[in-house]
Amino acid sequence: MNKSVFVPGHVTGFFNIENHEVSLKNGSCGVGFLLSKGVRTTISPSEKLEIDVNQGDETVIDEVLNIMELDDTFKITQDIQLPIGAGFGTSAASALSLTLAVNEFLDLGYSQELCGQIAHMSEINLGAGLGDVIAQTGKGIVLRTKSGAPGIGEIKSFRKDVFVGYKTFGPIKTADIISNPHHKQVLSRAGLKYLELFEKEPTMDNFLSYSAKFSSETNLMTDDVKNLIEYFNSSCDILGSSMAMLGNTVFAFAYDEDAFKNLDIDDLHVCQLDNNGIVYD
Repeated sequence: MNKSVFVPGHVTGFFNIENHEVSLKNGSCGVGFLLSKGVRTTISPSEKLEIDVNQGDETVIDEVLNIMELDDTFKITQDIQLPIGAGFGTSAASALSLTLAVNEFLDLGYSQELCGQIAHMSEINLGAGLGDVIAQTGKGIVLRTKSGAPGIGEIKSFRKDVFVGYKTFGPIKTADIISNPHHKQVLSRAGLKYLELFEKEPTMDNFLSYSAKFSSETNLMTDDVKNLIEYFNSSCDILGSSMAMLGNTVFAFAYDEDAFKNLDIDDLHVCQLDNNGIVYD
């Protein structure tokens, strides 16, 4: 019998990097949100190991299978519903949905926390991300208060009913940013400041405001990103707009989907904030 698991995409608004010698404690604190689009992994019977991914390569899948030390045969089908390398946490969603689905299919008896730790290890090993996996175990807007994998790090979730518009101008290689000493210092200094402010008053308006200030102060925005943020914010129907961390992508919130339909933006995509979290099919 097939086993399928959906994990929502995750966009970070601001964060600080917290390195640790123990990989499971390595990660970041910050604030982001979950999207109603993400990655769905389906495991089905097969006489050999088969992998079918609708975009990208098999690097994340190979790393997860290597960590799990599996030699079983089955077919892995992944539907990645968001752009890769653009700040949507697709590698983390790929790793987590795969681990959870394989656990269900093979009846391994792993807890969700252990599956999350395997996915987190995959992210750390590949340099693909620092805090997406634990955030993807939450719902809505997610505050990461302690860095690390699920079961080690800590999060708080805030459900909100809003629509999210986004447009990407291409990928940013996360590993190049989080391994650069200068970028790490700038990101962490600004991230810690806004994280402390948000924890005092964790509202959606503050998330949007601090995200915009963080993206400006870290100097990672391209001209395309800056111009689109300004255009979004020129509309009275848009609640706020900022840059996805880390991706050459702009996101905006609105209460009404029509707020995005009235804008003149090519290749604009609209979905909802995800208040459901991980879904087992």
